[in-house]
Amino acid sequence: MIPFITPKLFVSYSWSSPTHEQWVLDLATEVNNSGVEVILDKWDLREGHDSVAFMEKMVTDSSITKVLMICDRTYAAKADGRAGGVGTETQIISREVYEKQLQDKFVAVVAEKDDAGKPYLPTYYKSRIYIDLSESDRYAEGFERLLRWIFDKPIYVKPEIGKPPSFLTDCTVPLLGTSALAKRVIEGLKNDKSYTRGAFDEYLSLFSTNLERFRLSGNEGEQDDRVVKSIEDFIPSRNEFLGILITLSQYGDVADYGARIHRFFESLIPYFSRPPEVNSWNETDFDNFKFVIHELFLYTLAILLRGEHFDAVVLLLSQPYYVPSNSDHGKNATVTYAVFRDYLASLEVRNKRLASRRLSLRADLLEQRSKTTGITFQQVMQADFICFLRADLLHKSRYDNWFPETLLYAARHHGPFEVFARSVSKSYLSRILPLLGVSNLAELQKKLVEYSADRNSIPRWEFQSFSPSGLLGIEQLGTQV
Repeated sequence: MIPFITPKLFVSYSWSSPTHEQWVLDLATEVNNSGVEVILDKWDLREGHDSVAFMEKMVTDSSITKVLMICDRTYAAKADGRAGGVGTETQIISREVYEKQLQDKFVAVVAEKDDAGKPYLPTYYKSRIYIDLSESDRYAEGFERLLRWIFDKPIYVKPEIGKPPSFLTDCTVPLLGTSALAKRVIEGLKNDKSYTRGAFDEYLSLFSTNLERFRLSGNEGEQDDRVVKSIEDFIPSRNEFLGILITLSQYGDVADYGARIHRFFESLIPYFSRPPEVNSWNETDFDNFKFVIHELFLYTLAILLRGEHFDAVVLLLSQPYYVPSNSDHGKNATVTYAVFRDYLASLEVRNKRLASRRLSLRADLLEQRSKTTGITFQQVMQADFICFLRADLLHKSRYDNWFPETLLYAARHHGPFEVFARSVSKSYLSRILPLLGVSNLAELQKKLVEYSADRNSIPRWEFQSFSPSGLLGIEQLGTQV
């Protein structure tokens, strides 16, 4: 065990006023009582001592691990003017700070700000990070930050470097071959080129066709490992697709592209089941497709919702999807958007095999993979919630249910999702209700009464669930003009 070494701290300050001196003394006492050996002139400088030598020793002595500069108007002025004891200390401190740019021995503690709210700091320190103790309502937060600095215990610790994604290091990772087309579509959208719609159609067609390259093959190792690796390998293709949709949302006329996006997702449905020429298969053989297509659908909705392209969202949620007669959905069948959320047996097997004891590996993967998309996980959860609620409100059969996997993380979200928070306005609410497939607020309130009467009708993960009323902010909906 590494022995604990008590930090030793020197406090540099100005005798600005009796009130300020008492403030400094109280701070020094509080720090000292927190396990830090504080060196303060009032405690350690006696009659007959050489004050200049004392100051220089406190700043340069290697046994002094930290130095605080208590900055108020007077301290900043004396430091800049090299006046008095503060000026002497400044000559020593500034030299140390300038010569050691990565130093962590010195820090300014702001005790006073000017009328514009700017801290009083010496000129030599103004580009550096300081600790603010000037505001009483945030003093406790600043004091904790100070102690963490003294003890070298930051609140945010850099994690260990992980392994690079397999798509960067594994030469066998499949590629869709859509990069050139993706760049052309983005350029066309940003510059309103006439070829854009055709390029967009070509990109989606190639994406759908070449997704076949990700089909699982072979039987080496564990099946769930192969599924998870394929899902990871798909990240560059996913991000490329999301980049196009984000650009479309910002620059394009989304109304012209809604039907194209619908047809694209329709073309992906066959990947959920065996190809016609395959006669022997396992139910987990298509789990990588089920995951990535579900993820693409959620992100598509999230991007369109963020851009308030509600008509396009309604189209994707209301228009049936045609599936070929050779599919597992019946002859010449049409299905609802619920087809895009399918059960993944491989992840259940993985959870048991690795004894992970996770409530949902699928939710975990979706959350982890959201960090490099430009879309917040909260926005993904919002899309997932809308899919769930609409399916429940328009319930036709058990095949049309939508299980909102990401809402396992809803406990991290406080209050209603953004589109419902904005629906406090009656006019905004009128734009949102079609997303849920209802024409008035009463229909929505009726469903919430049913949830209250039967809590088991709300999806849950063992003892965890979510509150539809809370995520809707039902009491505030439509209460303002």
